[in-house]
Amino acid sequence: MTSLHDAPPTELIEAVADRLHSEAAIEEPDWLQYTKTGVDRELPPEQEAFWVRRCASLLRKVAIDGPVGVGSLQTEYGTAKQGSNRYRVRPRQQTEGSGNIIRTALQQLEAAGYVETAEGEGRRVTPEGHSFLDEVAQEVIESHPALERYA
Repeated sequence: MTSLHDAPPTELIEAVADRLHSEAAIEEPDWLQYTKTGVDRELPPEQEAFWVRRCASLLRKVAIDGPVGVGSLQTEYGTAKQGSNRYRVRPRQQTEGSGNIIRTALQQLEAAGYVETAEGEGRRVTPEGHSFLDEVAQEVIESHPALERYA
């Protein structure tokens, strides 16, 4: 049986994003065009279909690492930035990703039935979410003949 661990992450995320978009399970919020993805960013995301890709990525991340909370996901989706250009001796600093984007995406995934809240532990993927990810992983592996030998 093929699981989400067998498929390459980038192709799995793209395929999950396509399925989420076709099912209309996820809706992009109105405020997304005005918000940044982290405190170190200057502009909102310019990537096409950013919202469904971020939701797909969050679903995969919660399935692998879950149960996981918004705070640890903020660290995961943050960046290590250089800091100021002052003499270039200052060490790198970690910045956090936007908690509002992560929280809203997880709430939409909960409404779709793919994620549930674990009391005191954060969020985890439901059995429906696991079967959804496994089905998409199977499709990804079948569409790439070179990957079939790993399944």
